[in-house]
Amino acid sequence: MQIADLLKANRERKFFAHYNENPKAYNEDLNASGLNAFQTKLNSNFTLPGNPNTSNFYGEEISPYLQTGLGIHYPKLSADELISNANSAFNQWRKLSPQQRFDILFETLDAVSKRFFEIAYATMHTTGQSFLMSFQASGPHACDRALEVMVTGIEQLQYYPNEVDWVKNMGKFDLTLHKNYKAVPKGIGLVIGCSTFPTWNTVPGVYADLITGNSVIIKPHPKAVYPIAIFVEEMQNVFIKHNLNPNIVQLAIDSTTEPITKILAEHPDVKLIDYTGGNTFGDYVESLGKTCFTEKAGINSVIVDSCQNFNAVAQNIAFSFSLYSGQMCTAPQNIYIPESGVNTPDGVISYENAVEGIRMALKGLMENPKAAAPTLGAIQNDGTISRIEDKIAQHQAQTIQLDVKVENAEFNTARMRVPSIITTDAADSSTYMQECFGPLVFIVKTSGFDETLKIVKDSAAKHGAITCLAYTTDKSKMEQIEDEMNSVFTPVSFNFTGAAFVNQHAAFSDLHVSGGNPSGNATFTNAEYINKRYIWIGNRYML
Repeated sequence: MQIADLLKANRERKFFAHYNENPKAYNEDLNASGLNAFQTKLNSNFTLPGNPNTSNFYGEEISPYLQTGLGIHYPKLSADELISNANSAFNQWRKLSPQQRFDILFETLDAVSKRFFEIAYATMHTTGQSFLMSFQASGPHACDRALEVMVTGIEQLQYYPNEVDWVKNMGKFDLTLHKNYKAVPKGIGLVIGCSTFPTWNTVPGVYADLITGNSVIIKPHPKAVYPIAIFVEEMQNVFIKHNLNPNIVQLAIDSTTEPITKILAEHPDVKLIDYTGGNTFGDYVESLGKTCFTEKAGINSVIVDSCQNFNAVAQNIAFSFSLYSGQMCTAPQNIYIPESGVNTPDGVISYENAVEGIRMALKGLMENPKAAAPTLGAIQNDGTISRIEDKIAQHQAQTIQLDVKVENAEFNTARMRVPSIITTDAADSSTYMQECFGPLVFIVKTSGFDETLKIVKDSAAKHGAITCLAYTTDKSKMEQIEDEMNSVFTPVSFNFTGAAFVNQHAAFSDLHVSGGNPSGNATFTNAEYINKRYIWIGNRYML
């Protein structure tokens, strides 16, 4: 793959994938070897090349499928050790040219790709994602996002010439200066991972820091370390191969009872912070005054005004909020339907029938023995279920719960929950106007299109939104929705049915999080995501 092809793909934003997302496209022996590698790691120490003499190991991961501990322990270093290692590595890594860094980082992705199946099993048993989602999101999709970051980086880092002779005519003589331009990295980057997407949400920040010459400390969620630890292991191996300090990238291990994140985040040598997670800690990160890139919580909405085929719409919405049991930052939460119903070519679908249509679509999905369990995956932690149960208990009379039990044929101990629906009126904003992460959605009855759009726009502006899904056959309304939602920096997906789902954001095409509303301050992966990680410096020499 030539870099010119990657640059072309990045600019055109058409479909492009360097890493195949289909497990069947890979050698059939890799699945078995990946599973064996996963099983071998259980109840053992996960050693890393950068810490060969470490004797302190720790781990607390629990499989949402087995509901037993994995028993994997990782090298645990103090904050001072991590910072010292990162500073030493930074002083070597920053001196490489952008092209040298690109070539080495590309090699790390190639090394990681050989372990996609192990990464899939590692992700399954730390996050609760299904095998297919684990394979795609944590492997090929994560690596494509990393590659997209690198391509954006190499393009931005070559914006100015390396050096130039500057000549100004002064009348009787020319004033000649030799000038050079350097993109100077800021220092140590801290990348704080989340428990549900431990690589997909982490590697963009990691590779953005690295391509711009910064060293990186990855602080994964203590319940989801294994998938990103594989990345770190392969990256460190490649660095060693090139006679580089392996601690250009490090893994910072902590526990839920003794966290290390704030110690690292507040350290003066940490100049950059990438964060994915809840609003409270995200607000804290932003308050530190450092260069930071956050993806926080938001309330994603669905506007249902009119459509060609309501059954297809209902099935698409049901799948979207059921996928990975709603544990996705892009999953829809609030579904707005006018009290007058939904216009279709076959007549108006009443509000009550629209609600029933969504319920039946969910029921059909949950009763499908081949689709239900893989769609739901498993709940990452007990806290998610507790929050959902508390919410349902508060609104028992308004809750639609299916009398359907979904079981995982392979893991009968899997922590699973069929999604529930709470119906409410627009006026009762206290019921639905807060993020409810997990298998729960709200259907909100509004007075009509105008009220729906006003509520959805206000919700995005005040609480943040990463996605908005809209169904309308009225072109003027479509333009109005796009204009109003874009004004609060929220992208809109229109009339998705079939295989197109609002949850999915594709590398080399979709911009993930706008950075313009409370759901986060950064975007995967625009130029700003790269450029804030270094400073352009120009030096002048008189000849």
